[in-house]
Amino acid sequence: MSDLLNKLQWRYATKKMDPNKSVPQDKVDKILEAARLTPTSSGLQPFEIICITNSEIRNKIKEAANNQSQITEGSHLLVFAAWDTYTADRINYMFDLTNSERGFTNEGWEGYRHHLLTTYLNRDKLTNFEHAARQAYLALSSALIAAAFEEVDSTPMEGFHPPAVDAILDLNSKGLKSVALMSIGYRESGQDWLENLKKVRKPLDKFVTVID
Repeated sequence: MSDLLNKLQWRYATKKMDPNKSVPQDKVDKILEAARLTPTSSGLQPFEIICITNSEIRNKIKEAANNQSQITEGSHLLVFAAWDTYTADRINYMFDLTNSERGFTNEGWEGYRHHLLTTYLNRDKLTNFEHAARQAYLALSSALIAAAFEEVDSTPMEGFHPPAVDAILDLNSKGLKSVALMSIGYRESGQDWLENLKKVRKPLDKFVTVID
């Protein structure tokens, strides 16, 4: 645990990445796997990740993201895209997959399936999308931690125009909406004003309330 905490102390939201350095594929795979293993509400994983190395597409996304340089200077851009709503097909797919992988089902599990189908399908699309988006942020957090563990620099980003990114990636046709970006790469040492600044966080007693 101390090793992980040291790496979290090391990481920061990198502002200047070295465009000549690329993250090895095995490290990218580990970051994506950490995101895939993230716990989500009811295990539905209501989002997808688009991993982009294509320079033309990243340049287009950069224009839609206030020209944040990490989008093109990093070697990979991860786009976290949430379901635009919950549907019976999407919910049933995950329940059927679980039954197939575990090799059995039971009455309680099928009852829970019915509960979700009844509850989620009766909610409006905006409520469902916002719920799915919060699940995507859980995966973003896992990816950031995994990147730090692999000593890969990263930058989470929200400052972009989601409809523009959705259009660039044709997400609407997939029933997805972009909610967060994450660039990964390697810092350009000596060129990033944030690199050597002390990490500042609230003291623990201002951050955590203990109720005995």
